[in-house]
Amino acid sequence: MFEAMTIYEALKAYWNFDSFRPLQEDIIRSVLEGRDTLALMPTGGGKSVCFQVPALVQPGICIVVSPLIALMKDQVEALKDKGIEAVSLVSGMSKREVDILLDNCVYGNIKFLYVSPERLLSSLVRERISYMKVNLIAIDEAHCISQWGYDFRPPYLQLAELRQLQPKVPILALTATATVRVIADIQEKLAFKATNVLSKSFSRANLSYVVSQEENKVRKLLSVAHNVQGTGIVYVRNRRETQEISRLLNSAGIKADFYHAGLDTPQRTQKQLAWMKGQLRVIVATNAFGMGIDKPDVRFVVHMDVPESLEAYYQEAGRGGRDEKKAYAVLLYNPGDRELLEKRLELKFPPVQEIRHVYQCLGNYYQVAHCAGEGLILDFDIGDFCSRFKLDAVKTINALKFLEHDGYLMLSESVYLPARVQIEVSSEELYRFQIENAFYDSFIKVMLRSYGGMFETYTAIQEFEIAKKTGKSLDEVVSMLNKLQDYKLLSYLPQTDKPQLQYLRARMEAGSMFLDTRYMKERKETMTAQIHAMLHYAETKTCRSVTLLRYFNEPNAEKCGTCDVCLEEKRNAATAGLNEQITYELVDTLSGHHLNLEELISALHSGTEKERVAVLRNLLDAGKIKTDGEKYYI
Repeated sequence: MFEAMTIYEALKAYWNFDSFRPLQEDIIRSVLEGRDTLALMPTGGGKSVCFQVPALVQPGICIVVSPLIALMKDQVEALKDKGIEAVSLVSGMSKREVDILLDNCVYGNIKFLYVSPERLLSSLVRERISYMKVNLIAIDEAHCISQWGYDFRPPYLQLAELRQLQPKVPILALTATATVRVIADIQEKLAFKATNVLSKSFSRANLSYVVSQEENKVRKLLSVAHNVQGTGIVYVRNRRETQEISRLLNSAGIKADFYHAGLDTPQRTQKQLAWMKGQLRVIVATNAFGMGIDKPDVRFVVHMDVPESLEAYYQEAGRGGRDEKKAYAVLLYNPGDRELLEKRLELKFPPVQEIRHVYQCLGNYYQVAHCAGEGLILDFDIGDFCSRFKLDAVKTINALKFLEHDGYLMLSESVYLPARVQIEVSSEELYRFQIENAFYDSFIKVMLRSYGGMFETYTAIQEFEIAKKTGKSLDEVVSMLNKLQDYKLLSYLPQTDKPQLQYLRARMEAGSMFLDTRYMKERKETMTAQIHAMLHYAETKTCRSVTLLRYFNEPNAEKCGTCDVCLEEKRNAATAGLNEQITYELVDTLSGHHLNLEELISALHSGTEKERVAVLRNLLDAGKIKTDGEKYYI
């Protein structure tokens, strides 16, 4: 039986907070009134509370759509730790596993179903959602639905179907970054019943933005790391750089490690935890790092390379100073970065014939016959694929994105799923098997004692733990699990950690494919504008914070006073005032007097000796003070 509680009671009971952060309560009340709502909140603003609280105070289940598998996993674990039933539906799960999970959502006590947008393409998922008692649909990273956004993802376009499946349920769209055009596009694509945008200023008063013009970027990075106390993040362009920069930091006595999407999930988890716990000072990473990371005491975020958009930069830089204390967002820039960004732009838009060629190679790679393969889901190793067909990896990834947009295939991100087991027979049948097969008896007992719930649903197991407890080798454990599966006693799903590629249509002749060249042209124009805005930020002499806020439609922002541009202005103003004071003293001292250099400089009170001499030289050049070679006079 559902027991209603107030939003304040939920906040206190599950988060132990007495009050909401700015804007959170407004967003919660908006969706509780049944209104579609677009919430714009800066990184670290507490977005998850905005959909978790209203879902908890109402009967039914909340569907949360997110493209970030790691974030979904973290949030599900965090909710379970609070005693709240939550599950996630991601790529890589078996059909039976999905079937059981969705049944639990329809008939069980699940409060949150986290789902990747790719999974919504499945007719099974859509059918089951239509039977669920849904109280709220939350769309995280909502900018991904707009082709004018910086991180457009075609599967997000399927989200409008959720509205058709649950027409009376309000939608809460959340994002940390969106321009005016993207804000309008999100509401249109999600079929909002009425315009409703709640936003918090993008201003981060405690974050000092710095752009440093540097030829030697490593030297500047070391200076930042040595002079700013506390933990930091260093963003670089590629995987190779993560290792190189990490090694350089360690050799300089700064404890660092590297992180990128090419590492397997246990490695990524271990590195992330070591940094979160303060065992490392600095994590050097590609943009694969950071989503869902909520470490409050990050004191500096350094970008060694220029991001492709201000949206991406704002989000990554915003991981600094979430505890509201002073932090630095440092962009290292030199004129060569402009050329690199323009080259990267070209790689993102391979010619149509190259896209067709990638599609043809895929068919050959998987040996999929023409007119066959619709619905086929396959593990995808992009390194092996590109190596075999001598393809450029960056161009290939972008070719796949266009094939995805035009509905030919879908590529999911790498998803780590541990090994899972479900018992397929009753406890009586299993017990009878144990009596009749003594060889398996102790093995099954160890499994049942170690892991609960295997009769009801797929349960995560660790084969090496079972091996340790049974005294068997890992290979023997895997062999026994496969044997028990052959006996139809259980279902065993081994661990996976690979991206997956799915054919959405049967394979076609590459030459007869339709590719939306108009869309490609529009995307290129959008990305070109984003790159130019990023370069303008790097090269401007206007307050960095003002430049950012104007981009995000806050035209009346005031100067921050703490960025490198503002500090330079202050220094220049202070220097001008000092020079004016020294000039006044010089003229006053020389009125009616002829003095040598030593007498004149020592008679002044303002500035250093060097500053006094500099002003004197300027006045001599301007002809306002004269000299006979020894004495100075007016």
